Amino acid sequence: MNFTSLSSAWLFALLVPLIIFYFLKLKRPRQIISSLVLWRQVMSDQRVNSPFQRFKRNLLLLLQILLLTLLALAAMQPFLRREAKRAGRLPVLVDVSASMAALDKDGGKSRLEEARQRLRERIDGLLPDQEMCIIAFSKSARKLVGFTNNKTELRDAVAALDVEDVPGDLEEALRLAQALARTTPFERVLVLTDGNLPAKTTFELPFTLDLLKLPPAGPNAGITACNARRTAAGDWELFVQLAVTDPAPANTASIELSAEGKVIATEQVALTPGGAPRLAFRVSGAQSALIRATLRPGGFDALAADNTAWLALPAVRSLDVFVPESLGAFRHALAALDGLRIFPAKDTPSPSSYDLAIVDKADAPPARLTCTVGIVPDDLKTLVAIEKKSVTAIDWRRESPLLQHVSLDEVLFMDDPVTAAGKDETAFANLGYEPLILGPHGPLALVRGDDTALRLHLIFHPDRSTLPFRVAFPILASNLVAHAQKLAGLSESVSVATGVLPAQQFTSGTSVSVSGPEKFTRTEKADERGFVTGIPASRVGEYVLSAGSGNEARIGVSLLSTGETSLATVNEVEFGDRISVATASVAPKADRSLWWTLAALGFAVLLIEWWWFQRRTV
Repeated sequence: MNFTSLSSAWLFALLVPLIIFYFLKLKRPRQIISSLVLWRQVMSDQRVNSPFQRFKRNLLLLLQILLLTLLALAAMQPFLRREAKRAGRLPVLVDVSASMAALDKDGGKSRLEEARQRLRERIDGLLPDQEMCIIAFSKSARKLVGFTNNKTELRDAVAALDVEDVPGDLEEALRLAQALARTTPFERVLVLTDGNLPAKTTFELPFTLDLLKLPPAGPNAGITACNARRTAAGDWELFVQLAVTDPAPANTASIELSAEGKVIATEQVALTPGGAPRLAFRVSGAQSALIRATLRPGGFDALAADNTAWLALPAVRSLDVFVPESLGAFRHALAALDGLRIFPAKDTPSPSSYDLAIVDKADAPPARLTCTVGIVPDDLKTLVAIEKKSVTAIDWRRESPLLQHVSLDEVLFMDDPVTAAGKDETAFANLGYEPLILGPHGPLALVRGDDTALRLHLIFHPDRSTLPFRVAFPILASNLVAHAQKLAGLSESVSVATGVLPAQQFTSGTSVSVSGPEKFTRTEKADERGFVTGIPASRVGEYVLSAGSGNEARIGVSLLSTGETSLATVNEVEFGDRISVATASVAPKADRSLWWTLAALGFAVLLIEWWWFQRRTV
């Protein structure tokens, strides 16, 4: 047993006046009586009035001594030490990823509810000189409350814990804990998780880690992938991938496809333990639609978040391509491809933006995919200079979708890009460029961009090369079209996973209001390109982005995580410094406070004393 407040031991000194009061002489009133024989008790009182006599049996005195002793001990804050080394500060990392919402049985508790209960028990046993910090983590980590011993504040933080429909990332939480350790040192970290963690991580542990694995959840099945591919007939071939735990939640289930609240297809599927069935559907592409795929298990299913997936299917349309008349070779190669509208065109008004733009001037129109030819970007003019010299390509990225099946062997280029002295590929990478084709003295082609817009820069001009006379040229043009169709969502469509919404395009500077599941609301402003990016989507469901005047975008967000759906757990996690930490089902015992027990016993003694005193006086 240890004590938190030894200074309160002075309360034992109160025993001295208590005993002194017991030895006080009795002061009786003077009375005239006829005989002392009848008052023998007076003789026995002399023992009390004499010092250094043995105590008489006085139950009230014993109860008072016991009561005072218990109160003094309670004031000294005693506790039982359960660990070899007592932790003054303890960060607790609580897993709030999607799998923490899984139930153990029909109508049972979720893993997060179990974690809340464990955490409340630890808070109740917190000693006055101990502090706790609570960090919630899923795909990212956030601090709910800093180091404090305020139990009310800690309980409020526990009540605020809520599951996010995203995969978990323990490394992010550990990095946040490491950052806290720079200002508030500690030696031990406790993690409350269902064990659905990666078996290996690159993080190097600077502290002792306790991984507390909660009891397992029940059987589960869910949708882990949902995508579609355009057929030659213009329809969509839609695929739904499932994952099933072992044991399975039921023998059979059904997949239901709906659009605008109407069921368009239903199919039964057998749920094999540990299986991954895949189903295919045919959906019309005549009109755009937001398809909702719903898994309906035949029995108890532990996790509900993975039973629904959304997929946006655009209507069939032609790909809008801009190619100036000066680039006749590209216009000729593109004219042989189907499903394109090539601009500028006679008697056809030009759209405000294009899916693909191939230009030989710096002022390119807005497009999802832009290909410049014979131009050095302004931010690269200090790194690359073009010399008029015959060269050949020495290497190119054959795995790139833009250069797929493109062979540049024996192609002559009359433009020789030369990299500035002392510069290498790192200088290009710092500006966001990635070389695709390398010449003997510098890059012949570079690419830069993201999922919203991509720019391919051909530093050479095809008219000053033998490329248009090679079969590689029409293949390159076809690759540009295929990639533009992919960026526009016209060739294939993939369900959006939770985390962050994909970029949406509106008018530049427009204020866009966002609404989503669980009363999620947010207001964003479109950037100079007209894109709204970085909107968090931590819940499965439908999000609506509205800019007014009927300009609205609907996005369905799905979990789509095999790891979360499988509810798989690990027995240990290996860290970067080759240290393995085993998961434990029993939490390390915390120090147990005893003051409230002693205080309760003192109250019980007080009641006994009161009852005894009342009983003697009746």
